[in-house]
Amino acid sequence: MLQQRLQQKLQQKLSPQQIQLMKLLQIPTIALEQRIKEEMESNPALEEGAEADETEEDLLDEYGEETQDSDDEFDLEDYLQDDEIPSYRLTAKNTGKDIDDKVIPISVAKTFHEMLMTQLGLQMLAEEEYQIASHLIGSIDDDGYLRRELPAIVDDLAFTQNVITTEEQLKEQLKVVQQLDPPGVGARDLQECLILQMGRKELSEKAELTALSILKNHFDEFTKKHYDKIMGKLEIDEEMLKDAMDEILKLNPRPGNSLAESQKPVQHIIPDFILEKTDGELSLSLNSNNAPELKVSRSYAEMLETYSHIKGKADKEQKNAIMFVKQKIDSARWFIDAIKQRQETLLKTMSAIVDYQKNYFADGDETKLRPMILKNIAEIVEMDISTVSRVANSKYIDTPFGTFLLKTFFSESMTNEDGEEVSTREIKKILQDCVEAEDKRKPLADEKLAQMLKTKGYNIARRTIAKYREQLSIPVARLRKEL
Repeated sequence: MLQQRLQQKLQQKLSPQQIQLMKLLQIPTIALEQRIKEEMESNPALEEGAEADETEEDLLDEYGEETQDSDDEFDLEDYLQDDEIPSYRLTAKNTGKDIDDKVIPISVAKTFHEMLMTQLGLQMLAEEEYQIASHLIGSIDDDGYLRRELPAIVDDLAFTQNVITTEEQLKEQLKVVQQLDPPGVGARDLQECLILQMGRKELSEKAELTALSILKNHFDEFTKKHYDKIMGKLEIDEEMLKDAMDEILKLNPRPGNSLAESQKPVQHIIPDFILEKTDGELSLSLNSNNAPELKVSRSYAEMLETYSHIKGKADKEQKNAIMFVKQKIDSARWFIDAIKQRQETLLKTMSAIVDYQKNYFADGDETKLRPMILKNIAEIVEMDISTVSRVANSKYIDTPFGTFLLKTFFSESMTNEDGEEVSTREIKKILQDCVEAEDKRKPLADEKLAQMLKTKGYNIARRTIAKYREQLSIPVARLRKEL
């Protein structure tokens, strides 16, 4: 049954300008440059440069308002069909005057697999053998390992290349591939990779022979660092074991990366904020790339003025042109305002963070970090927590003692034995110092670390120690053991 009734509802919606501001606020400096470039390419009414001294309010009046008559006559076709916009008005150079425009060159070289195929071409192989070996090379991953099972490769050759072979024939060609450089390539696991590398040596020293024996016969004990068992089975002393371990540590567990890493472009971090210390005083500023100078195109403003003079004679096509020009000018002004609001919000939020962590930023001592969550800063700057989160997201600050991600300054709080609130990052720093100072021959277990922190006034459970240790990428005590 249909019913008709009144309903009152209260809704809150973001305007397109607010949505644009939120998106700009979240992106870092390096992405902001690209975003501005895209906006300038899509909106020719937006240009780089400082705003002119004269006001343009008269030029941007709403269509239909009274404007001053002009004696000059203009041909609308000149504006509607003018597609010869200078190229410099459609590009942007959003870098500060103090920053050099340098491009990092990337060397052009053969890839890892291309280098292997070049070496394979120098081998004396029959056509079918070469086909099998090249397929094996194509199955090797970037680390240099053949992680695909041989029976699966046999099926691949049969279905994709119509080559009927056996596992034995595949193993023969795999030996050919494993003779290529870098040593260890084509191994199916870490043990085989290390053994292949040791096999390339002359093995004239006793330490080298011992190292090969450890890899072949006692690899499980080696990975678990059961050094006492290895010394007992091989009947060697600790000094000889240490020499053998040094030989093993010289080997490369990822032979493929020796070439791949050298070809990767270096990724530079561009800080969003710069914190300087002068005469004991902290000075915070935005990166110059965060504050580009943008303006509304003068030619578009003049074009709108021209259209306004013929308001009574405009036909449908001319009215559409007027609306298009006005839309582009409004869009340019909205974008400029959003960039300015972004700068103000970033600087205001970061200033609050610096004031909150003033003791830490004074000398960079991590133990002086105060517990700080997003809510603390949001209350200071009188903004929403989501806004502070967008500011802290993927942003970096350059300080006299390093460049840091803003998120690292936020941490939960814990109460020590004196009843004071301390940052969890401070506890992690103390935990890391304890691990670095331990005797590597007898590394401390999580229970011992918990007791040490308790003596320092931090009552933390063993499970919490394990969690912090994993966050700091510190292995368990057994794997930290050294000779």
